[in-house]
Amino acid sequence: MMVRVLGCSGGIGQGLRTTSLLVDDDILIDAGTGVGDLTLEQMAVIDHVFLTHSHLDHIAFLPLLLDAVLGKRDQPLIVYALPDTIISLQTHIFNGQIWPDFSEIPSIEQPSLVYAPLTVGDVVEIGRRKITALPANHTVAAVGYLLDSGEASLAFSGDTTSCDEFWQALNQVDNLRHVIIETSFTNAEIALALVSRHYCPALLMHGLDQLQSQPQVWITHLKPGEARVIMREIYEAMYVLKPKTLQQVQAIYF
Repeated sequence: MMVRVLGCSGGIGQGLRTTSLLVDDDILIDAGTGVGDLTLEQMAVIDHVFLTHSHLDHIAFLPLLLDAVLGKRDQPLIVYALPDTIISLQTHIFNGQIWPDFSEIPSIEQPSLVYAPLTVGDVVEIGRRKITALPANHTVAAVGYLLDSGEASLAFSGDTTSCDEFWQALNQVDNLRHVIIETSFTNAEIALALVSRHYCPALLMHGLDQLQSQPQVWITHLKPGEARVIMREIYEAMYVLKPKTLQQVQAIYF
């Protein structure tokens, strides 16, 4: 499998894109502003979107993606998400006021969008690839995802703060190669990290200390303007694992 980073920033600014990962050519993990850098042809071959949660920076370009490929596909786009996330999309986005309801366009019988509810632990098989919903701890219902190519696995936390269940799930994976984990705030902002349920380096260390294997760790969702301080604090605290900053347009093969 190949993961191409379309966006990995915790905010916007010149050259920054919010969270979206393109898996091979046909799967999106989240649909932040990075989706807008794809060509129409690339958008049209995406068949599956896995959402971690309903926050805008992770779903902002899903409505625009559907509009862009309308009439260019003969099958609906399948959106996998927790039931709470699906309800949020239906109530607040695809409601006919903010954006059209693509689950009824061009018709109820032939929609452009189909929802596929997930719960933690569910496994979706697409060809020989397996995608498993992982536990997460955020201010809204949220999951992470484990992508398994058969040869190796990559875990993505989505937005989360301390979550023992996430690390316990990773310890059951015998072919774990990569972990993409969010760290949004500096240690000086730990109070904000706690209330918004994100990681800061000090909280992240408690999680990484539970990890029994030694995959490559990638840090994502860094707040604009704070990346250097956050990564310095991680480097100063981490001696065994050597986390790296996830980069936009980066490709990870596994």
